[in-house]
Amino acid sequence: MIQSLCKRLFAVSLAWILSASAADPITASEPLLPDEVLAASETHFPAILKALADRQAAAGRVTEALGAFDVVFAADGFDRMKGYYDGTALSGKVIKPLRPLGAQIYGEYSLSNGDFPIYEDEYYTNTGGKAKLGVLFSLLRDRDIDKRRFGEVDAALALEQAELEVLLTKVGVQQQALAAYWRWVAAGQQLAVYDNLLSIARQREAGLEREVKNGRRAAIFITENRQNIMRRQTLATSARRDFQVAANQLAFYLRNDEGDPLEPAAARLPAPEGLAALPPVPTLAALDVPALLARRPELLILQTGAERALQKIAVSENELKPRLDLNVELADGFGAIGEGGASRGSTDAVVGFTFSVPLERRQARGRITQAEARLESLRQEQRRIEDQVEIELRNILLELDTARELMALARQDMELSETMRQAEIRRFEQGASDFFLVNIREETAADARVRYYAAIRRARVAQANFDAATVNLASLGISDTP
Repeated sequence: MIQSLCKRLFAVSLAWILSASAADPITASEPLLPDEVLAASETHFPAILKALADRQAAAGRVTEALGAFDVVFAADGFDRMKGYYDGTALSGKVIKPLRPLGAQIYGEYSLSNGDFPIYEDEYYTNTGGKAKLGVLFSLLRDRDIDKRRFGEVDAALALEQAELEVLLTKVGVQQQALAAYWRWVAAGQQLAVYDNLLSIARQREAGLEREVKNGRRAAIFITENRQNIMRRQTLATSARRDFQVAANQLAFYLRNDEGDPLEPAAARLPAPEGLAALPPVPTLAALDVPALLARRPELLILQTGAERALQKIAVSENELKPRLDLNVELADGFGAIGEGGASRGSTDAVVGFTFSVPLERRQARGRITQAEARLESLRQEQRRIEDQVEIELRNILLELDTARELMALARQDMELSETMRQAEIRRFEQGASDFFLVNIREETAADARVRYYAAIRRARVAQANFDAATVNLASLGISDTP
């Protein structure tokens, strides 16, 4: 009878906890599962939104860098309003920068009318104007790389880094969200255990009062039971505080559509069944460590940073080279011969070059030194993180294996303690035990159950740490990747 009473009291206690936060913001009846928390944090957590905004800014810088290759149109002209010469000239030019050989292609159309002084002879055109088409090549400096191409490549690499920062932020946030979720679940189940223990003591007090009144027990039993009530009430109060703290921490990741934190309702606590179901633990030998390192976003960020440093070295070394530019140009006039004479009507083909040599070049050398130092720093940092990740994986696997073993031991302890509690209750009903031993067995069984839920939490957090270390995006609820 007492055994069935305990079960009913436990059920009533759990129902009280589940309804205790009826005023909580979330009132859904469905259990709160990790997928819902992960989806909310991935979509609305501020750190992730900030990383996404930074990625958008990096994408804007890519567009800005591409603008260096935009077509440019320019026009100029003049008209002599008064004076001996009455020449008027107008010209328009279109320039398109190209990537190979740092080249640029251009086309120009000019038209003139009237007389020009001899020192402005180049303005004369045929009556239909003159068209010119040319291309400029860089044969030494700016041949393989120039500031435009460097800006384009660097902006693209910066965008890759921003995308990897988004992934790194998501992995960290989702790992913390899972830890907060399992802390809340464990705290809720532990509170249910202590509230059930307190309810048993309170229910027993009424029976003891009747037995003392009938003379079947001494009054000291009531005093002892009230002492048990006070002790169990202290445990329940502390557990309720821990549960509220865990709910507040989970609300940091569980957010509504407006991105505001939502405190999870106690009614949404999942059932204890199934909490211990975990995937198998791999061994370190079974893990492909190089493949894992290749997926780690922090290492990929460093690798991309090294590529940016190499590009910086290349563009700085380019500035040490002499400049030799080759220009090829074709020009032809249209219409009748203009006022400048017949020489304006021929087709012209012009090949020219420009040459210059930088002498001291200290700015370029200084930038090369800085970029090489930056590259070496990134390589050493990458080496440090690779070593750290391998050690971290060993420790996480050790923690994961230990946490599961401790969970199994805690489950056995809980089952044995429950068996002893039930046996003590039967002995008490048969008059072969006393009230003191029954209380001891009840509290021992409750403590074993609390330790079991703590072991589940530890194992679940260890699993989340392992998923983050191996960048298991599916387990972390990360849906969109760069």
